[in-house]
Amino acid sequence: MAPAITLAAEAPKLSAANTGFMLIASALVLIMTPGLAFFYGGMVRVKSTLNMLMMSFISMGIITILWVLYGFSLAFGTDKGSFIGWTSDWVGLSNIGLTELWPGYTIPIFVFMVFQLMFAIITPALISGALADRVKFTAWALFITLWATVVYFPVAHWVWGTGGWAFDLGVIDFAGGTAVHINAGAAALGVILVIGKRVGFKKDPMRPHSLPLVMLGSGLLWFGWFGFNAGSWLGNDDGVGALMFVNTQIATAAAMLAWLIYEKIRHGAFTTLGAASGAVAGLVAITPSGGAVSPLGAIAVGAIAGVVCAMAVGLKYKFGYDDSLDVVGVHLVGGVIGSLLIGFFASGKGQSTVEGLFYGGGLTQFWKQCAGVFAVLGYSLVVSAILAFIIDKTMGMRVTEDEEIAGIDQAEHAETAYDFSGAGGGIVGGSVSALAGTQSKKVDA
Repeated sequence: MAPAITLAAEAPKLSAANTGFMLIASALVLIMTPGLAFFYGGMVRVKSTLNMLMMSFISMGIITILWVLYGFSLAFGTDKGSFIGWTSDWVGLSNIGLTELWPGYTIPIFVFMVFQLMFAIITPALISGALADRVKFTAWALFITLWATVVYFPVAHWVWGTGGWAFDLGVIDFAGGTAVHINAGAAALGVILVIGKRVGFKKDPMRPHSLPLVMLGSGLLWFGWFGFNAGSWLGNDDGVGALMFVNTQIATAAAMLAWLIYEKIRHGAFTTLGAASGAVAGLVAITPSGGAVSPLGAIAVGAIAGVVCAMAVGLKYKFGYDDSLDVVGVHLVGGVIGSLLIGFFASGKGQSTVEGLFYGGGLTQFWKQCAGVFAVLGYSLVVSAILAFIIDKTMGMRVTEDEEIAGIDQAEHAETAYDFSGAGGGIVGGSVSALAGTQSKKVDA
């Protein structure tokens, strides 16, 4: 008998298909940040529209540079004590080969790097919705610089980096329930507890000035989220990315319908704001869980998130914290729900063989999910509050009361979102400037 020959496992080769798919997915994730800007921008009063847009857009600038200089290395470099990463060759992306593959996958490191960059960009932008109307733009820029460095980059390593403690524990977070949504939602809560309420909170009407803009933003988020979620498998050779794509659609639809039904029963109407918010709640909840649950499980995850998040947005009035655009109620609560429900609905037939309670797996995975959820929540809440406190006591976090009342757009950006100077061009015997002033007052109210 001839001696046995042991063949070494063939090393992964660059896949043009997976590489192209991931570049498209990266672009889809990037478009979510302008989508978020429109979503938030339509929800505020007209005098704060540009500021909300800019708080998202500035993240695309600042976080990109930080990620290139050191963020990618901190988040995904060689593990240091299960808390942070570091690979000096990745500083400035200076020593990465064009065809050098991300370990264990068929895409270049550059492609993985840019895909994860888009996550790093949108996460601090999510926080901005809680701070509408009252934060200095320079203070916001400094805050997201510090926050990304000491909160997002380490947490991303915990959850997704090889050697990160949550990764090694077996916490499931397919695309960012903990690292993105709980992280941002907890940070938002920490900051608003430091800087306080808007002038007129619970007294003055603070209705969205443009619901069509809100719907446009939510549509862009829904569209881009397919790249956010399905792309997180870094290819689709085994169908798991396709499962995530399908579950993303299913859970979002279920959450939107559940939110609208709750809203009709509770408040007597189906609102466009409710439809948009419900869709986002479903997107948030399925983000960590979509690779682990079945399509029927996705319906359950979405429906539960839609109802619970709809209930949670009212907590700010009960407890007195001013979460301007419901970042806590949707992103923090939705992220917690989606992450914890993995412990119940994981089917064992998706991204791994892990089974939840309803599939015979007991509560083992649930307790792992709890560890990841509450560690990220607590760390982000405390550190974000400390950062906001330091900035507030040094350079000041808020604009003045007069500037807030007059409008943060004019105070911080020297612009207004809408020009009414030509609104009365066809009116005879009337003052165009007076009409524009009257309309501005109506919209601001």
